[in-house]
Amino acid sequence: MKRLATACGAALSAMLLAGCSTPRGPEGAASGVSEIRFGTDASYPPFEYQQAKGRLGGFDIELGQAICAHLRAKCVWVEEDFDAMIPSLQAGKFDAILSSMYVSKPRLAQIDFSEKIYSPPSRLVARASAGFKLADADLAGKKIGVEQGTLQERYAKAHWQKNGVQVESYQEGALYAALAKGELDAVFQDVVSADYKLLRTSQGKGFAFVEGQVGTAGADAGWAAIGLRKGDAALKAAINKALAQIIEDGTYQQLEDKYFYYSIY
Repeated sequence: MKRLATACGAALSAMLLAGCSTPRGPEGAASGVSEIRFGTDASYPPFEYQQAKGRLGGFDIELGQAICAHLRAKCVWVEEDFDAMIPSLQAGKFDAILSSMYVSKPRLAQIDFSEKIYSPPSRLVARASAGFKLADADLAGKKIGVEQGTLQERYAKAHWQKNGVQVESYQEGALYAALAKGELDAVFQDVVSADYKLLRTSQGKGFAFVEGQVGTAGADAGWAAIGLRKGDAALKAAINKALAQIIEDGTYQQLEDKYFYYSIY
């Protein structure tokens, strides 16, 4: 992806239309944070994506804007390939990563993280007419598809495979195609991926979430957070304080309701 830093003009109306920056003020000076440059890979809707005329949109983008607004800090977005996020953060190209990055042990060895920003639950998707149930006894003998390299794959192989469930791993596109063709009884995904990449598409017609969600916390950290350089304690404290305020004053709930009909927190 082409690397691009975007900041809006000084006019407030242009700033709000573009959604790129928020004004600085006394609170920002008091917190010691006058500007936050967020790194993001705008290729992962509904969290971050390109809108018309190069504007950025999505849940993460609006969350970052809300953080900056609470801190009275200028908000700048720097686009970067996801695989280059951590090296670019360490090199100082931006101050924080806000791009649906999940906490993991390998990442914690390289960078620090804020408090949780979301943790979408995992659910099964099957044909609505199948009467599929989540109980282990009902899963035995069923063929469940998972995406390669995900915590859902690790959980299914660790907890279901030993109980007679056939767990099949696929690349994401092939996973949904196999379900549509009847090669799988169900797929196991995080709710956002399943919702936006299957259920809201023509391929997802006739499919639905199986009632009940699966706790996968034992398979991995399972939550997304804002990535920060190690030792950047002031910015971490400011972001965590803003996140707490956003949750308390209802801003987070408003953003969640805008993009999802289920909780991702």
